[in-house]
Amino acid sequence: MGTTFDLEAISAAFSAAALDPSQWDAAMEVAERATGSAGALLFDLKGHFPRIPHSQAAVEAFESYVEGGWIHRDERYRLLPFLSRRGVTTDLDLFTAEDIANHPYYQEFLSPLGLRWYAAVKIAAGDACWCISLQRSIERGPFLPPEIAQLEELSRILGSSVAVARALGLARAEAGIEAFGASGSAAVMLDGYGKVLLVNPAAEALLGSNLRVHCGRLASWNKDATDTLEKSLKELLWIRAPSATMPPVALPRIEGRPLIAYPMRLGAVSPNALAPCQAVVVILDPDSDPQPPEAILRSCFGLTAAEAGLARHISSGRKLESIADELGIRYETARNHLKAVFAKTQTHRQSELVAVLARLANAPPR
Repeated sequence: MGTTFDLEAISAAFSAAALDPSQWDAAMEVAERATGSAGALLFDLKGHFPRIPHSQAAVEAFESYVEGGWIHRDERYRLLPFLSRRGVTTDLDLFTAEDIANHPYYQEFLSPLGLRWYAAVKIAAGDACWCISLQRSIERGPFLPPEIAQLEELSRILGSSVAVARALGLARAEAGIEAFGASGSAAVMLDGYGKVLLVNPAAEALLGSNLRVHCGRLASWNKDATDTLEKSLKELLWIRAPSATMPPVALPRIEGRPLIAYPMRLGAVSPNALAPCQAVVVILDPDSDPQPPEAILRSCFGLTAAEAGLARHISSGRKLESIADELGIRYETARNHLKAVFAKTQTHRQSELVAVLARLANAPPR
């Protein structure tokens, strides 16, 4: 007759993970126990990513799956048409017992781990489509028809959790790109396929003949630079740690010095492979007149609004007299503000202050 699954426990675990992405692995533990499986993993059906939620029992199998290259030749992706139609699929929808007994995927990859049988449960909402991969041991045997019927019901139940997770993940990405904007940094948020998800105003100002979004991807007018950036992003997306930074990529301009792109992934924005945003490219313009935001100067050094305003103008390297004229204040007042700025930033000369401010303006957030 098969096992009676605790679908309510799985639904509750998924709802908790949708609100708190750190709980996805715990949700996989619940799915594993509730279905009598030997491991549970959560895949994005649109991409093969090396960072996915999984139960502890699935760690060894997943490491072998990635490191052995099976992630790129997973025979079970041939079952997707069945999964799309029914919401659930198993090996026996496509493969015979003889196929399984002779196929390298089952005999070279799964058998040494004591695994063989599998059921996949589709979870979809809008354009998001995930799949719970439930593994069973050789001894336990395949999922039986009554169990498959329960998994079909589970597929219908979990759609709302996916919708909530995607909405909250997008909200985190939007908050993240606003934070870059607040620091004066040009930033482009990318999804797991390297396609542009969000662009902040500072980055939009850099788009044009030198740099553009082409077919959803960030592209330089220089093909070699575009290829280098694409290679960097591919490597970044395959790093399994939630946070990582790649070496900077020079993006030549038709005139002027190259733009400098810093590809990175931030754990707060991309906690796992299910987050909408998977990478951030921070772009620096060496020909710009960098000025650190007044909010940073006030919070970091305790400058007053007037002192922070003066400091931002000082960062351009201009003379104090012209800055006083532009601000509409007396030269002596400007000098007093500058003395206070020197004291609070522990600098002694204008050139030294300019160097400190330039570092604040140009350093990409980590």
